[in-house]
Amino acid sequence: MNPLNTDNSDFKARDRFERLHNEIRNRICLLDYSPGMRLSEIELADEFGVSRTPLRRVLVRLEGEGLLQSVQGVGTFVTDAEIEELTQTYLLRMELAELTGKLSPKAPDDRLMDDFRALSRRSKHLLDAAEPRAFAQLNMDFFLALLKLTDNEPLREISERLYFQTTRIWLKSVFASVIDLSDEVQVFDREIDDIMAALELGDMHAAALIQRAHISMSFTRMHNGQAR
Repeated sequence: MNPLNTDNSDFKARDRFERLHNEIRNRICLLDYSPGMRLSEIELADEFGVSRTPLRRVLVRLEGEGLLQSVQGVGTFVTDAEIEELTQTYLLRMELAELTGKLSPKAPDDRLMDDFRALSRRSKHLLDAAEPRAFAQLNMDFFLALLKLTDNEPLREISERLYFQTTRIWLKSVFASVIDLSDEVQVFDREIDDIMAALELGDMHAAALIQRAHISMSFTRMHNGQAR
């Protein structure tokens, strides 16, 4: 057997696993799969054209990330997320955001800056035509782009996991009219502009501090809105 072919096969399998994981995770976090919904392994395997063995590995990983819960003999269900239960998670996210400007910060190359400019254009478009799901997807894409500003892999992994644990809370808050969508889009658009200005200056620490401040303000707006 050619070792090169084996490596290529392993890479393709890992790539399929990651793509399947990310797709189901996105559906959960965009509320396409609502809290409490039971996921059918058979239906998912048919939809994605995979066997149930790799699919179960994906579901187990998502359960470990707090997005799913398996009940023996009953099935696998989408978990819920409430701001009061995840307050400590938000506080940790704030600290981790600042660390991206301290631990192996990585200045964006031309390609990544082009990605940020494209995200900014999407944000400007939403200022005139705000839509919750599109904004939530934009928020996700922006966060994943920000993760590329550090080469510290453990920091990236932890930050990503905590982000996806909390991201549904924002979208639920919009649908429940706890926060105003148009206001959120304006605040987010300013965040992108401010972070891009810092990156263009090469000030990675400032970019990280801006992200930290916006996580804090987002948490406070949602918390205050639910308290009313």
